[in-house]
Amino acid sequence: MIAQSFERIHRSNLVGMGIIPLQFKPEEGAEKLGLTGNEQFSIDLKGGNLKIGEKVLVRTSNGKTFETICRLDTEVEVEYFKNGGILQYVLRKLVK
Repeated sequence: MIAQSFERIHRSNLVGMGIIPLQFKPEEGAEKLGLTGNEQFSIDLKGGNLKIGEKVLVRTSNGKTFETICRLDTEVEVEYFKNGGILQYVLRKLVK
């Protein structure tokens, strides 16, 4: 999900469901980038090896490219994302 900003609890809930919260850079946004909502997005997740606050490249189906900020804010959230969410993370821990 790409947004201008996130409320803490909503961002945390997205991560818990295995959805990566991406934030536009402060000087950018959908309007400034000319995004309509009809685009398809290609997001470079670097093989799932994202780091806290890392920049993530996004390409649109109409040729626009822009950077977003990965809003995985803690190492635990990085692990939740790598496992597809908190439920899968806990299940994998139980199986080990």
